[in-house]
Amino acid sequence: MTLIKSISGIRGTIGGKPGEGLSPLDLVRFTSAYATWLKETCKKENPIVILGRDARISGKMVSGIVSGTLNGMGIDVINLDFATTPTVEIAVTELNADGGIILTASHNPKQWNALKLLNSKGEFISAQQGEYILLLAEKDEFVFANIDEIGKETKIENYEDKHIELILNLPLVKTELIKEAKFKIAIDCVNSVGGIAIPKLLKKLGVNEVIELYCEPNGIFPHNPEPLPEHLTEISELVKKTGANLGFVVDPDVDRLAIINEDGSMFGEEYTLVAVSDFVLSKTCGNTVSNLSSSRALADITTKYGCIYSSSAVGEVNVVEKMKETNAIIGGEGNGGIIYPELHYGRDALVGIALFLTHLAEQKCKCSELRKQYPEYYISKNKIELTPSINIDKIFEKLIEHFSNEKITTIDGVKIDFKEGWVHLRKSNTEPIIRIYSESKTIKEAENLANEVKTIIEQYK
Repeated sequence: MTLIKSISGIRGTIGGKPGEGLSPLDLVRFTSAYATWLKETCKKENPIVILGRDARISGKMVSGIVSGTLNGMGIDVINLDFATTPTVEIAVTELNADGGIILTASHNPKQWNALKLLNSKGEFISAQQGEYILLLAEKDEFVFANIDEIGKETKIENYEDKHIELILNLPLVKTELIKEAKFKIAIDCVNSVGGIAIPKLLKKLGVNEVIELYCEPNGIFPHNPEPLPEHLTEISELVKKTGANLGFVVDPDVDRLAIINEDGSMFGEEYTLVAVSDFVLSKTCGNTVSNLSSSRALADITTKYGCIYSSSAVGEVNVVEKMKETNAIIGGEGNGGIIYPELHYGRDALVGIALFLTHLAEQKCKCSELRKQYPEYYISKNKIELTPSINIDKIFEKLIEHFSNEKITTIDGVKIDFKEGWVHLRKSNTEPIIRIYSESKTIKEAENLANEVKTIIEQYK
């Protein structure tokens, strides 16, 4: 069993002994800690928290425990039930709530679930706030409400309709243009909440025909739910077989967007953000942000428009913080996560779809032709399983020493920038691994960079 506590929330496998996974006792403890922090922060006796979940099998059980615990702490709950992560984020501000909890382990397999914690702005809590909540959980000293102060639960269904309405009202989203393009689109929603929201969105955008694959929100993931090329062979074949103009794939909580070209090839998850940013910058000049593990292509596109690109540590909260600091008008992460502040500060596959389709319709070209307009980079993604014998700090020190003649960035692990590429090593926020990402002009060169670093690591494991 596994339990991981990080800026990405409290994430663990369901079952097992308390403290070794995300057991019911752990759910009560962490929810109570969040509730304690929230009441201290908002200075209210009966705060309001938005609760939503993806469709994974454990979701109903986890939701019942979390909602009941919040009520027991004197907090009123607005339960959206099935809802995408960005939908919950939007609901916090739209419904004037004091916080939010999203029950999703994102791209992790079915045995995982997690608590993603939001502040009153509908944004992920900061690392400092997260550390305080974890400290409260360790102390296990909670004060629950007496009988007259117990919170209540209210349910709201289909809040994705409000989310979609806000997207349609964005100035850069052109439904008439999309309708005129008569798109035929295949979608893979991995049997989670995207299967509810995305068909609705596409219909409202005026898409001519939608071919649905795995859109039943039953939590039975038909393949690994992380939208990587090796997991998307079926949707790729479906796009080719049906003559679709393109395909969209999302993860279980719909904050990541992958795109399939009309010929079944991958648009590239790194290029989701690049393409949408190109469209946004073509209409409004402004700054951009992505994390250290994202492609250089965004920096290239930003420079093309005479704007400023900045990088942040990995993690949505870090990207958002840097975006606010630099007044960025578009940003995100190279895993297909798009953050468009005009709507809200959160990764949002739905707004990504709307902006991308407007861009494609305006360009009047095939999806694969649009992809060819962007700088060509290749990323190699590798990982090393963490064991007690691995001293991460020592490994990072040796790498900094070995590559002392190159540009080194240490705000999040170690990133080494070379003239023709880069390598970024960091401890994962969501899995017990070290991630090793590398990028260059060819996949072979990117893999060579990663292998060089892995060889050095082997000497000090």
